[in-house]
Amino acid sequence: MKSLLLSRVRQGLARFLFASLATLGVAQAAPRPEIVAAGFENPWGVAFLPDGRFLVTERPGRLRVVAADGQLGAPLAGLPPIAAGGQGGLLDVLADSAFDRNRTLYFCFSEPEAGGPANGTALARARLSADASRLEEVRVIFSQRPKVVSRNHFGCRIVEAADETLFLTLGERFSRKEDAQKLDNHLGKIVRIGKDGSVPRDNPFVGQAGALPEIWSYGHRNGQGATLGPDGKLWMHEHGPQGGDEINVPQAGRNYGWPVITYGENYGGGKIGDGITQKEGMEQPLHYWVPSIAPSGMAFLTSDRYGATWKGNLFVGSLKFGYLDRIVLKDGKVASEQKLLEDGKARIRDVKQGPDGLLYILTDESNGKLIRLRPD
Repeated sequence: MKSLLLSRVRQGLARFLFASLATLGVAQAAPRPEIVAAGFENPWGVAFLPDGRFLVTERPGRLRVVAADGQLGAPLAGLPPIAAGGQGGLLDVLADSAFDRNRTLYFCFSEPEAGGPANGTALARARLSADASRLEEVRVIFSQRPKVVSRNHFGCRIVEAADETLFLTLGERFSRKEDAQKLDNHLGKIVRIGKDGSVPRDNPFVGQAGALPEIWSYGHRNGQGATLGPDGKLWMHEHGPQGGDEINVPQAGRNYGWPVITYGENYGGGKIGDGITQKEGMEQPLHYWVPSIAPSGMAFLTSDRYGATWKGNLFVGSLKFGYLDRIVLKDGKVASEQKLLEDGKARIRDVKQGPDGLLYILTDESNGKLIRLRPD
């Protein structure tokens, strides 16, 4: 009894100190990582179900339901053919905002060419069966054009906007970087579509000759993180080459420069194109990293579960250095950064805020983990 009482006193004191430090704006201790589930093979995306369970994708081509206590379910049946290999496979997953009524989810993946060696990023919708064992009514609602023979740069982050349209980031497939500047293809773009695959009438290039109507913005390299900001705007980050990873807030019809302007250089050194970082008609990034951190996953913290100083911060995973980057914003600009979870040195693939207001991360490993960050 005495030890239990002492434990409760310590927990109460810790919560008091945490709240006090947050209120005073003093630097606070990093949250404690808690393993929710383990045993995933290169997990890529996590989504939350209303009953406390999780959906987790594994890049080799498996989608699992994970119980609230961390028990992994068997791989779901019903997935379409997937071109798994290199950076490709089953990638992001998103539960519909009305999942509790319609059991609808969306997932993106590297889609193989029928009878050929090429592939491209695709977005599908499906219903999770009542017993959570399979996907039903699976339908591909978007396919990147053209398909390319490549194992790289699929992009593939999904975001549902406030108006219930879907944003999807698309890589330029590495070997086709010049196509990121052309509007007659989907390479190096962000697209915006309806949940049935239709094109919203207010997309910026609807009706423009020679432009694909799904395109929202262009001149991107390989976006592996995207989220809605507290203001409802789309935020994303993208991999640069050697240096020059970027955070952008993509606006309709804008050109984000790749590969004409970049703060990076060729692998092994040497300038890309003319080696310029600015050009009229091309947007500057909100922030960039040199050297590259290889960002993946992106989430704004809208809860106060970690104290007042963390609310509104942006969180980005680093694959290269194995840390979680806490980004403090001021007046729409990056004011400071704090590296979290450096001791683990695990490749962080996804970052999401859960319905409980806590942050969850996925580690990209052969024994990948779903981790919850505890504020105590």
